[in-house]
Amino acid sequence: MTDRIRTIMGKEWTEVFKNKMVLFTVLFMPLLFTALPLIMLGTMSGSVSADGADMTDMPAQFARACAGLSSGDCMQAYLMNEFMLLFMMMPLIIPITIAAYSVVGEKATRSLEPLLATPITTEELLAGKGLAAVIPGVLATWLCFGIFLLLLPVVGVSARLFAYITGPTWLLAVLVAGPLMAVMAVNFALIVSSRVNDPRVAEQLSTIIILPLLAVLFGSLAGIIILNVTNMLIGILIIVVVDVALIWVGARLFQREVILTRWK
Repeated sequence: MTDRIRTIMGKEWTEVFKNKMVLFTVLFMPLLFTALPLIMLGTMSGSVSADGADMTDMPAQFARACAGLSSGDCMQAYLMNEFMLLFMMMPLIIPITIAAYSVVGEKATRSLEPLLATPITTEELLAGKGLAAVIPGVLATWLCFGIFLLLLPVVGVSARLFAYITGPTWLLAVLVAGPLMAVMAVNFALIVSSRVNDPRVAEQLSTIIILPLLAVLFGSLAGIIILNVTNMLIGILIIVVVDVALIWVGARLFQREVILTRWK
């Protein structure tokens, strides 16, 4: 990482975190997404017996994958898989909020022009802005996931359910897919931010990138998509391809002269 990229990152954090909405998103939303599954597990552990859950309420494919789990643990694992998507959504929403404000916010404050006049390359500029958005989202997600794991025994989950949540499907989702999705969201938001003139419009358009994850969520609830290691690896491969494509497109669409002349 070059000194120029680090300078851009420091500048971004100084400016962006003055925005109260960004601070709210970074601080409150991850805590809410962490509390929801813990509350659900705490409620279920007191009301669902080890073998008393109705397995007909979940897709047959998932029920067959619950090897070694009681029916109660299997039901909880199925429901927790839906909340796993919240931990994947965190590194999407937080970076979008930061990145969408990144370019268009500087347009509004007239601080972009002197930045673009410096000898920094387009690639360095986008890398600095991208990392400044990705890092807070990923760190917040990992921190909240660590808190979630620490509190699982407190809410009374069984050792087998704890082993499932700390297994490969969840770890791939949170530690690998999440950061890759953050990169995807940031590059898409930077593309949008460089083409519009209103920070609110930039943020609203950038949230379109969340729709595929919502489709996975509804597909999982309907039993169409099963969140397992195989499907997670396929998803990661797809995200990597999309990331590379967005980085390539973003670098070519970021035209300094056009961005400056489109100020209203």
